[in-house]
Amino acid sequence: MVTADTIAQKLTEELIPNEIDVKDVSHKHAGHAGWREGGGTHFEVTIKAAVFANKSRLQRHRIVNEILADDLAKSIHALELHLSA
Repeated sequence: MVTADTIAQKLTEELIPNEIDVKDVSHKHAGHAGWREGGGTHFEVTIKAAVFANKSRLQRHRIVNEILADDLAKSIHALELHLSA
């Protein structure tokens, strides 16, 4: 199971952010598609990083999705992303 700490570690190593906050918000989605008992399925991610400068919203999301590709394929059902430079 993926944890918020694992996601934060992967993103921190790759993006070297000024700010990062990763919250497991799976409890808000109980009973919805992709939800599992115990959490680890739905996350809210806020990152402020220089790598996002001059990137479109779509480009920023693709960067994060590429870093977390394995987790998205296996255990993460949803990411709510708030990304800025």
